[in-house]
Amino acid sequence: MLKLAPSILSANFADLGNQLREVEAAGADRLHIDVMDGHFVPNISFGPVVIRSLRPLTSLMFETHLMISDPEKYIDDFCEVGSDLVIIHTESTPHVHRAIQQIQGNGKLAGVTINPATPLVVLEELFQEVDLILVMSVNPGFGNQKFIPGALKRIERLAEIKRKNGYHFEIEVDGGINTKTIASVCQAGADVLVAGSAIFNSPEGIPTAMKTLKTAAGK
Repeated sequence: MLKLAPSILSANFADLGNQLREVEAAGADRLHIDVMDGHFVPNISFGPVVIRSLRPLTSLMFETHLMISDPEKYIDDFCEVGSDLVIIHTESTPHVHRAIQQIQGNGKLAGVTINPATPLVVLEELFQEVDLILVMSVNPGFGNQKFIPGALKRIERLAEIKRKNGYHFEIEVDGGINTKTIASVCQAGADVLVAGSAIFNSPEGIPTAMKTLKTAAGK
């Protein structure tokens, strides 16, 4: 069953609380929170204080995507303020396994993500360790980018590895998800889709945009 994770990076920050409630009422499965440090990626977003302020407003699962260098320095903080799932980049630290253990040691779900040019082979030793693998279908750092078609083959390969070995991790895809790309991404084997601009910037409004995406996915 398709799960939809609206990304608040594209939300109206002046009305963030109300927009969070709106996506929850419209059937969002979880909330995707992009944390960027201006170093690992060329943009800056927000930190633990924002997540702490949002946590009392909703019962949605918070997945916190750490697009930051040296994530080990901040994992405990993001777990403490209410993240349910913490996702780190394989490229952001030489100690990925240790970072995963740190997340799980906080009683949270752990995910890893790879950039478009990172080979899937770097994940081989992590398949049994993580709860989610996030495939970036754009280069991380900014919203409203164009989907990179090569991501589809990577999703298909991950789905095949998962099926053949009975792994439990979810496959999530982030970047360029809209009504034109969502069906092919689902067919490739994605379980969770992150959408930002297609939801929060839609002229149709949030509820209709989410319904339209699910219809386009065929789910």
